[in-house]
Amino acid sequence: MKKTIVLLFVLTFVITASAQNSLPPTDKSPMDMSYYPGNYPVLKIQDKVTEPLAARVVYSRPAKAGRTIFGGLVEYGKIWRMGANEATEIEFFRHVKIGGKKISKGRYTLYALVNENTWTLILNRETDTWGAFKYDVKKDVVRVEVPVQKADIAIESLSMGLEKATAGIHLIIGWDQVKVSLPILFY
Repeated sequence: MKKTIVLLFVLTFVITASAQNSLPPTDKSPMDMSYYPGNYPVLKIQDKVTEPLAARVVYSRPAKAGRTIFGGLVEYGKIWRMGANEATEIEFFRHVKIGGKKISKGRYTLYALVNENTWTLILNRETDTWGAFKYDVKKDVVRVEVPVQKADIAIESLSMGLEKATAGIHLIIGWDQVKVSLPILFY
């Protein structure tokens, strides 16, 4: 009986250890997703949706961790994937207008050219890519320059959210002492 119990214990340990070894390690920059309307999946299962799904953004959230972010980790004037790991993607579930240009519903990669006082936010057709290593300017759909705003408090991890605005939504991006807003209009 003791041998059976010991054998079961060892077998359970081996199976558990094997399962844990086949899983990837926890990422330092976890992936996150924001919706408009906010919390859409939960509202949907609770039958509390009051307006149709318009957009979502999927990104990885690097932390400041004592580093100089803008002008340091994120170099001024160089293409940035807007996060860590995979390039940030935004998906529209309806047609929108950004920077005066009509954008068809669908999925796009979001890049930025960061400068001290302005950012150029870029929607690009190439999706499912890691970093900005294969960024191709020929696949840009639209570029919009937006002003940099000072954040009220230091934001430790890169954060993105979609909030209601007149005639559409704004994509709000904040990290460290910086915030920018991309106007997205519905049509």
